[in-house]
Amino acid sequence: MTKVHPNASSAEASLREDFPGVCCSGVVPETAVLTVWRKSLLFNGNGFTVFDAKGNLVFRVDNYASGNKGEIVLMDAAGKPLLTIRRKRLSLGDHWLIYDEEEAANPRFSMRKHMNLLHSKALAHVTPCHGGASRYEIEGSYSQRCCAVYDELRRQLAEIRPKEAVGGVVFGVDVFRLIVEPGFDASVAMAIVILLEQMFGSRGSLLGG
Repeated sequence: MTKVHPNASSAEASLREDFPGVCCSGVVPETAVLTVWRKSLLFNGNGFTVFDAKGNLVFRVDNYASGNKGEIVLMDAAGKPLLTIRRKRLSLGDHWLIYDEEEAANPRFSMRKHMNLLHSKALAHVTPCHGGASRYEIEGSYSQRCCAVYDELRRQLAEIRPKEAVGGVVFGVDVFRLIVEPGFDASVAMAIVILLEQMFGSRGSLLGG
């Protein structure tokens, strides 16, 4: 099988070298091409593992089917929580809140599934919970791993696309590319991927529901 797993021994060094802001704000200084694997590093885990262009670990999501407290935690290579995702209570449809680190109050963003599917390419909408940030719209097809994140000025900030075949080996939908443009928060881009999986994925919820 073509190698997908990271070079774990140099993961943290690569994180500092290739993504100097990812442990703090997550903003990438240049276009980052990440490989996303719909697989947890933990035995019996349910999540994601994300590598940089050198094959080093960048982000991870390791949820168990039980005992996850109804939340999804995005971590860096060292296991430090970056963002926590929780379903918005008493809301209709797929509506989620994204918090910094493991905070339980003052969410950073909300993300809602687009409900009117007629004459629209939109999949979901991301809205800041506080002033100073742009709204984002995700368009395309997540099931085909072909979609993009746009800001209010229609600038493309991130893109999901199938991973190219390597040595004749064709990757399925569980391994794909996440391209993050300069100035966009790579951790937020990955949180969007997580929630697209919750809303449109074929493998069931990361929360085990």
